[in-house]
Amino acid sequence: MTISSEPGSHTAETVAQEVQRFLEQRTQQTWDPDTDLFSTGAVSSMFAMELVVHLESAFEVVISGPDLALDNFRTVNAMTAMVLRLREAQR
Repeated sequence: MTISSEPGSHTAETVAQEVQRFLEQRTQQTWDPDTDLFSTGAVSSMFAMELVVHLESAFEVVISGPDLALDNFRTVNAMTAMVLRLREAQR
């Protein structure tokens, strides 16, 4: 699912909603935006790679190098912040 690629079309709310939707679909649970998904066991390093692929395709960003740090995938809020930062850098 690709979200609109118009610059400025992504807000923290819309990114977080899509991340939540993907997580809920894959885990069959709802997640608080600040829940550490790794410490709960909901996300493994393999699932983190699925998140990378999903975020790249949904938001048309490239996640590489230091951005692949697990801390960027630890919470919905962390993923949202990373996506917004990467999209801003692409402008």
